[in-house]
Amino acid sequence: MNRSLIYVFETRPQFIILSVACVLAAAGAAYWKAGSINLVYLALTMAGAMSAHASVNILNDYSDYKSGLDNMTPKTPFSGGSGILPKKLMSPRAALYYGLATLIVTVLIGLYLVYARGWQLLLVGIPGILLIVLYTDYITRSPLLCLLAPGLGFGPCMVLGTYYVLQGYYDLTALAVSFIPLFFVSNLLLLNQFPDIEADRAVGRRHLLTLVAPKKNTYIYAVLIAGAFLVLIVSVYLKLLPVLTLIGLVSLPLAVATISGVIKNCENIPSLIPYLGKNVIVILSTLFLVALGLFVS
Repeated sequence: MNRSLIYVFETRPQFIILSVACVLAAAGAAYWKAGSINLVYLALTMAGAMSAHASVNILNDYSDYKSGLDNMTPKTPFSGGSGILPKKLMSPRAALYYGLATLIVTVLIGLYLVYARGWQLLLVGIPGILLIVLYTDYITRSPLLCLLAPGLGFGPCMVLGTYYVLQGYYDLTALAVSFIPLFFVSNLLLLNQFPDIEADRAVGRRHLLTLVAPKKNTYIYAVLIAGAFLVLIVSVYLKLLPVLTLIGLVSLPLAVATISGVIKNCENIPSLIPYLGKNVIVILSTLFLVALGLFVS
């Protein structure tokens, strides 16, 4: 494989689409409120968000390889790491330096935006950096934090941060938009942990699936999915979001079908895998549709 492509694939670019969706949703909210946005600030924020996402993916890959988790985890399109380190396509040291380099890029972009837009950006920027640094080795040892941390990173940290950069303040509209990925992304990581239960337990991870039966976790999954759609509906009712953002409900039938499939197949991993993919489609399509509704409104 071409050396440059190895570095691209190590970031797991197929997952970084999620960062793009979250930033666009926040940008749509800012555009709806102000009627215009600064495209330079948007580009910088997008670069910072994608770099942050790449950093957490790479550092997680490094830690999983060093702990031996990669050799115990069944590989699926949605879990099990990039596979680059176990295949010896990149050295662990190179991966560590790469992860730290992308983290430094994130910090530098963040510091410039703090200088340009105000210190209040640190209110979400510092927690976001801490989530990246602490996630694999510390947060995964706490079931509640492990559940909520991904959603907090992509929701309140990324969405509120983007909105602040573009608007210069925080408000309830930004908070409402941030709660949609808060529920969705926490759910994404919860569902993607199903194939990894035994491997995660073996290396000391303590997320909900290592402590509670899979069937009970499917009900948590269902509640979180419902929570994301409920936030959207209530936000429109309260006029925090425009009516056109209800276009995001187009994905609701697929979400219902996915919940049903997850509950039915939660203990049969090969049969569960297609629903991991459908869950990704639900999340990305909803976020992109909400962003579209905001920009058009």
